[in-house]
Amino acid sequence: MFVLQPLFGKLLLPLLGGTPAVWNTCMVFYQGVLFLGYGYAHTVSTRLRLNQQIFLHLAIMTASLLSLPVALPENPAPPTEGDPTFWLLSTLFWAIGLPFFVVSATAPLLQKWFAQVGHHTSHDPYYLYAASNTGSLLALLSYPFLLEPYLGLNSQRLAWSAGFAVLCLLLAGCALVLWQSRYLAQATQPAHGEDKAPPGWRVQGHWLLLALVPSSLLLGLTNFISTDIASMPLLWVIPLTVYLFSFVWVFSRWHRFIHPLMLRLQPLFLVPFLAFAFVNPGDLPYWVYLVLHVVAFFFAVMVCHGELAKHRPPSHHLTRYYLVMAFAGLLGGLFNTFVAPWVFNGIYEYPLMIAAALMLRPSRQVWSVRSLAWQVALPLALLLLGVILYQITENLVAYFDGLAISLMAISVLVFLLRSRPVVLGLTTGAVIALALALHGLASHTLYQGRSFFGVMAVKERFLADADGQLIKYHELFHGTTQHGAQRMDADGLRLPLTYYSQSGPIGQLFSEFDAVNANWAIGVVGLGAGAMACYAKPGQHWTFYEIDPLVLKIAEDSRYFKYLDECAQHAAIRLGDARLTLAGEPEGRFDLLVMDAFSSDAVPAHLLTQEAVALYFKKLKPGGILAFHITNRHLLLQKVLSVHAETLRLAALVQAYQPLPEIPMIVATDWVVMAKRQAVLEPLKLSRLGHWQNMPLYFDLAPWTDDFSNIVAIWK
Repeated sequence: MFVLQPLFGKLLLPLLGGTPAVWNTCMVFYQGVLFLGYGYAHTVSTRLRLNQQIFLHLAIMTASLLSLPVALPENPAPPTEGDPTFWLLSTLFWAIGLPFFVVSATAPLLQKWFAQVGHHTSHDPYYLYAASNTGSLLALLSYPFLLEPYLGLNSQRLAWSAGFAVLCLLLAGCALVLWQSRYLAQATQPAHGEDKAPPGWRVQGHWLLLALVPSSLLLGLTNFISTDIASMPLLWVIPLTVYLFSFVWVFSRWHRFIHPLMLRLQPLFLVPFLAFAFVNPGDLPYWVYLVLHVVAFFFAVMVCHGELAKHRPPSHHLTRYYLVMAFAGLLGGLFNTFVAPWVFNGIYEYPLMIAAALMLRPSRQVWSVRSLAWQVALPLALLLLGVILYQITENLVAYFDGLAISLMAISVLVFLLRSRPVVLGLTTGAVIALALALHGLASHTLYQGRSFFGVMAVKERFLADADGQLIKYHELFHGTTQHGAQRMDADGLRLPLTYYSQSGPIGQLFSEFDAVNANWAIGVVGLGAGAMACYAKPGQHWTFYEIDPLVLKIAEDSRYFKYLDECAQHAAIRLGDARLTLAGEPEGRFDLLVMDAFSSDAVPAHLLTQEAVALYFKKLKPGGILAFHITNRHLLLQKVLSVHAETLRLAALVQAYQPLPEIPMIVATDWVVMAKRQAVLEPLKLSRLGHWQNMPLYFDLAPWTDDFSNIVAIWK
């Protein structure tokens, strides 16, 4: 299962812009099929005789072999407008639904069969759940470091399909052994163990909450660290590794020693976590924030899953127990993928589940209306005080330091409430809510919105010019990554800033070809704030390609940015994934094609493959230029383009631009320009406008293709 998940997610990412939401939606599908598989296992093991179970499962396995090898449907076409979530789910269903269902159902069904064979551990087979999660963990970690670097997607698909066929053969062998065993005589009678009364609704509801909160927390943290901490490759692996690892520990024989330790350590770590991850982050490196959030997540899932393991039922209710867990995982995924993006304009489901996880800590308290009332009253009073301060204080940000110190002091108070889970969780939630509100005020956020592709924010900023006059700027952010900025004074409305400055590489390109580009057809992949539009001339034909409707909404709203209104009112804007949209354009249309597509800090991998570069040059005229924006904090993207230039026999230049420090809102940026002939780029190389250099050669990287890419090989 945990090889197929990243494999098929990677097949789908090129169709939807490489956004983290694709992974989260895939996770919802996997959780949904897991729930169906567990439901099937529970139903057949409680309603059918053992011989009937064997025949039915063998029949379903045989049918699933007809869907091999796993692959995308022919000519998949995601919607270019609106939310593609339902398209994604239906594609997953038709492509891998049945094989994934078989794998999902197998684990609980085999454990139930094992519980009936009379082995000396049959009375408590839950250690097999630790074994299966160990296998999942090994598969998850082996994919990016062992499978992906050495096998293309097509080879991975075939290898997985062959492995699935072997699994079916092994399952058939298990069924044959069971059939021939002396326990077959018992199988001709209904399972008497199931006549025992199932656990009550309160117990099952407790199981549900203990599994639901970690599931939602997993997806929330994945989104949070990818959006608000660092858009770094493979970050999604870390929370999922911790999540699986927690199951291995809590269902192991060491659980009785580990669980009490986790309960004691969680409140201790909560104080520095609140203080430095939310209240007063300071200027710590991104990896420190990452460690803080991952460790807090580790304690939360260890406590919740530890309680879940502690309250596991006897083996005759094993499949019901797993079914409730699977249903809880599905609910958590549905909440994060479908509900949260519509309800919240930020990743607020993450702190919500932090508070919920603390409320699920065990308590010996005898509940009463009075005890519950005061535990709810304290955090409500804290929130009310924050609202009152906001209403009566004219400039709350002026008191930022004092308010931050107050919230840090309350974080210490939280530790003293560790024995009362309700007030502990609610007070923690109140502290996080007030901290986020305070930071939102301090950052002067004018607008924040959320779409399938992430969280976009427009922030206001004032900087002094050479004469000491304050100038207002608007900045566009995707998570923590700036995607453009604009001066809002009359003199600066038409001035491209940040990565697109006139002194930078893209400005140098337009300046060098100024005498010959009056009638150029120019395509730009990635709209951002629209700064590139201010290089447009009246006789030119500009087309912008943008995948996220929210980005287009922001760029066209003159309250936030005026680049399009001021510079390119007649530019064409096409929504949809650029590679799919470009494929429909006439060949030889463009004189210049600018690739400026980013998902937070990362260029989607499908826009960097050899096939993608070949497509771009089909759409360029014979003397056309391809300009690639490759600024990245974590990846050396010029290695990928250098290998393509060598393989496809293209001329290529690169520039790592460093601006003068005294120039505001101009940032360091890396660009590559490519052409079919060296003579096309020669004027740019010989100009004195910048330091363009020949692309260095790399011999340690295989060409990236639609079938093969290796993120690990280009880490800086």
